[in-house]
Amino acid sequence: VQLQASGGGLVQPGGSLRLSCAASGIGFRIYALGWYRQAPGKQRDFVASISNTANGNYADSVEGRFTISRDNVKNTVYLQMNSLKPEDTGVYYCAAGLDWRRPGDYWGQGTLVTVSS
Repeated sequence: VQLQASGGGLVQPGGSLRLSCAASGIGFRIYALGWYRQAPGKQRDFVASISNTANGNYADSVEGRFTISRDNVKNTVYLQMNSLKPEDTGVYYCAAGLDWRRPGDYWGQGTLVTVSS
């Protein structure tokens, strides 16, 4: 199983980024997918998840600013991040699993998002 995250970078406050995570080696359609982030010196926290039927679930801190989506043809999950804040800075990890609210059976490597002026 391989989950390959990409799309991180440096962005100014108020800006946008879109993260992608391409999956291989799993039955993509049956799994829920999620994004987590780890800020410097802090634990890894849940950001968003999407069920195999495309129901979304978000942390309160990103509700209304972030949108998770999935493409079952490309085996890819996306995280559209708008109105970014400095506190959104961290390493973002994608995950896949059977628990649609907190998928975590398989993990990808992280991609760094830095929100700074």
